[in-house]
Amino acid sequence: MRVFLLPILALCLWLAPSGAMAEESGKQERAAIAVIDFNYVDTSGEERDQSKEHEARLAAFMNALRRDLGNSERFRLVSPVCTPGPCSLAGPAISDLVVAAREAGADLLLIGGVHKLSTLVQNAGIDAIDAKTGKAIFHRLFTFRGDTDDAWRRAEMFIFDEIAAVSGRPASR
Repeated sequence: MRVFLLPILALCLWLAPSGAMAEESGKQERAAIAVIDFNYVDTSGEERDQSKEHEARLAAFMNALRRDLGNSERFRLVSPVCTPGPCSLAGPAISDLVVAAREAGADLLLIGGVHKLSTLVQNAGIDAIDAKTGKAIFHRLFTFRGDTDDAWRRAEMFIFDEIAAVSGRPASR
């Protein structure tokens, strides 16, 4: 038994560096992702007009989501070009967004929206679409409480972690 143990141990040690190099090369193979600005709908019925606040929070949310995706080990951002621009859910059909994402070199297209249901509850619906086939590969509805900058930041971090988890790799910020 001892006669076989030493060669097996030597083989494992010899293979260990190549395994580390394979892991490093895997980090370089990041999926290209195109992120379209999410839309926002407020049906809460609140008396005070909060559209400017919601616009700013949605912009901060999108900037943070793009930043986190772009800085992760899993994704690299690409920017699709739509005619007429910009690319948005209010503009071209989703099939046109998929084509624009594919032409930009994207593997994935991320689209979504936030819906404020009441003073305390908001939903964020998110879809990831395979840009090569046009098929949805990820659909989630996230509910978050509150309509503050902090509530939106926590929602973005959670959503980023969920997107990264679906990719099969741990999130990294």
